Amino acid sequence: MPSAHTVAALAQALKLPVGELLELRRAAELVGASGEDEPGPGRPLSTWDPHDLEVHPAGVVPDGSAGHRKLPGYVSRRHDQVLAEAVRDAVSGRSRMVVLVGASSTGKTRACWEAVQSLTASGWRLWHPFDPGRVEAALSELHLVRPRTVVWLNEAQHYLGDPVHGERVAAAVHALLSAPERAPVLVLGTLWPEYADRYTALPAPQAPDLHSRVRELLTADRRVAVPDAFDDVALAAAQVLADAGDTLLVDALPRVADHGRVAQDLAGAPELLRRYEDGSPGARALLDSAMDARRLGVGPRLPQMFLTDAAVGYLPEADFQQLGQDWLDAAYAELARPVHGKQAPLMRVRHRPAHRPPDSSPQAGTSRTTTAGPEFRLADYLEQHGRAVRSTVCPPASFWHSAHTHLARPDELTSLGQAAQARHRLEWAYHLYQYAAAKRPLALLLSDIAIRREQAGDRQGAETLARRAAQLGSPGALLSLAGRRERAGDFDAAESLARQAYHAGSVFALERLAGLRERAGDHTGATDFACRAADASLFTAVTRLVSIRRHSANVEDVEVLLRKAAQSGVPFALLELAELREQAGEKESAEDLARRAAAFGDVAVLSRLAELREQDGHPDQAEALLRQAAGDHPVAGAVRLAKLRESAGDLGGAEAHLRRAADAGDTRALHQLVLMLEERDPRAAEDLALRAAAADDPEATVRLAHQRERTGDRDGADILARRAAAAGASDAVVWLARLRRRASQTTASEAPQRAPLEGSKKADTPSANAPRTDETSMQDPYALVSLAQSEEDAGHGARAETLIRQAADAGLPVALVWLAEWRSEAGDREGAEALLKDAANAGTSLPPLATSLWPHGLDADGTPSAPWL
Repeated sequence: MPSAHTVAALAQALKLPVGELLELRRAAELVGASGEDEPGPGRPLSTWDPHDLEVHPAGVVPDGSAGHRKLPGYVSRRHDQVLAEAVRDAVSGRSRMVVLVGASSTGKTRACWEAVQSLTASGWRLWHPFDPGRVEAALSELHLVRPRTVVWLNEAQHYLGDPVHGERVAAAVHALLSAPERAPVLVLGTLWPEYADRYTALPAPQAPDLHSRVRELLTADRRVAVPDAFDDVALAAAQVLADAGDTLLVDALPRVADHGRVAQDLAGAPELLRRYEDGSPGARALLDSAMDARRLGVGPRLPQMFLTDAAVGYLPEADFQQLGQDWLDAAYAELARPVHGKQAPLMRVRHRPAHRPPDSSPQAGTSRTTTAGPEFRLADYLEQHGRAVRSTVCPPASFWHSAHTHLARPDELTSLGQAAQARHRLEWAYHLYQYAAAKRPLALLLSDIAIRREQAGDRQGAETLARRAAQLGSPGALLSLAGRRERAGDFDAAESLARQAYHAGSVFALERLAGLRERAGDHTGATDFACRAADASLFTAVTRLVSIRRHSANVEDVEVLLRKAAQSGVPFALLELAELREQAGEKESAEDLARRAAAFGDVAVLSRLAELREQDGHPDQAEALLRQAAGDHPVAGAVRLAKLRESAGDLGGAEAHLRRAADAGDTRALHQLVLMLEERDPRAAEDLALRAAAADDPEATVRLAHQRERTGDRDGADILARRAAAAGASDAVVWLARLRRRASQTTASEAPQRAPLEGSKKADTPSANAPRTDETSMQDPYALVSLAQSEEDAGHGARAETLIRQAADAGLPVALVWLAEWRSEAGDREGAEALLKDAANAGTSLPPLATSLWPHGLDADGTPSAPWL
């Protein structure tokens, strides 16, 4: 036996794995110590790959041209405790057998693999009898099995259920387990429940006993049930692994949230993906249409008629022409075949009968609900895959037509209308909304189109659409047009539209009418509209008129307006009068008016009074007013109280006020608290901001990121901005890209300048000033945008577009809009239009440039729509 030192030296010299060779040496040493000439069947445990033992692959990690099979982190469950006990008994010298019984792909084989890993260091071997056949291998070598061997009987029905030799295999295994001189051995097997029930059931009287030896072997203490689903404890453990970076579990857990079948989902995922990618053209078209339906708001039950008609438009022309007569039946049959875990790419839904009480009305039995044809459900994994790979794809016309023809649920049609509108398919959005009777979304769509018509110069068409929107409950379209006409100097048209908006139910039109009447010199009419707005709790009309009239130096006119508003019960008018009296030096009258305003108990008025008292140098009176404003509502005035306490040097009191208000849901107080803590306790500030982001308030995180950047902590700002963006802060997306841009410019200015590249190399080579495109940056969409802008500035348009498209694929489709705007500013209108179409396909909000290009929207194929309304 060579020494361990010699083996290690040889391994290093020959560039072989040192650990594996040392493990082989230890195994050989153990065999030699036992005095055995032959080690028996099997080989050292350390040399086995779990997939060679039929552990299902759960995912693929690409490494260029090929991929490595990968297993997720392992979650121990109750049956693992039984396996662990069996392994301990085997280590102590006692032979054991355990058969895990469970449905397909519930984790049985993986559990056996994890259980035997502790035997590797002890020199144990593993024997998997399968060559030339399972039964032949078992019968020919079971009598040769040596001690410290794991006998691997995965899918044990292939051994024990053989109609000719199954009983002989069971007898041989029993002999192995009961022979003391051959101990210890560990026999591990797996079975589906239906096989276990068949082998252990007693035969009927007078019937032959076909499985007597197998039943004797599979005693109750050797069979262990494996549940179909993870319980709450196991799911929590899986979540811990996901949080630690297990990407397979990160993907799987959201898909199984409602049923917990983690193992089945993971086992079936690779095959589901293969079936999608390698499927026939018809099957692929059905899956594409189902994926688009799910990601755009249909389902989960998808009518067959809808899928069938939609799928036609997904087929390339060559494939469509070559379809056979039975292509549809063949495609549905292909997608119904299950994979591991009893999943199928597209499975028909079985409907439960509705068990309702009998109807005693005269119309009983005449209004029963029936299903209009078969329905199908897309596999959860393929649904998730479709959301990722098809996020920037707009469905073809057949999809929208089929939805309008075959779908009937208003919520689904409304969702599709919103999806069509987001993708600038305005005509399809209109018809889907109309069919759904979704008046509010249809009104908003008409409002949007009205503004586009106005921008295109079609004023009459814009007004017609705005009036239709108002009839459907959106007078805001008329008011928006009024604002545009007013800004254009057409005050008569603006007032006409504002009056129409008011009569259609928009109280906000009163404020615009007050301003227009004031501009026309009709002070009485303006005052009337302003007071009517105040009656509707819209006080800005009054304050704007006061601001305008103050500049006229006509204090009496201002007082008339304020007194009239005050008579209507507007406390702000009293407060404005008090300020006028204060400015005129009439302190007593001002105080009287202020008290009358405060008597209304209006929080805003009390806060304003407190502000005035603070300006006059009376912080104690200001705080009293703020406490009065708060009353039973600790949120009111909390930020102002905190500032007063902070000004007085009472930082603890200030923090207490802000915490109480933040706990009560005041976002302003929360943001102020985060900024206050940043100076005193940055870690506490960050924890608070991130908790706010997790509670759907990422604004505090954005503010803290800005604060970090101002103090020079760019890395800290970057991390916080990314978290805010992930939590849904849209402004954080834009700001983060700019932050990366500034960082790259700083890096470029500090780097040595290189000579500009010439000729054809310029288009394909990164600019000298571009940041380094390492692996990390290529996974970060914000870094990709920063790199793209550097390349665009350097004239490397092709590289810039590649990087922007990578950013879009990485979850930032708005990057396409940014590049389109860069191209438009550079005069490349054609390039900008192409990018904007891709952005529209991804459902990204489009800039005004797009609405001017396509005032009537886009057809399903991306060509500009002709006028249709």
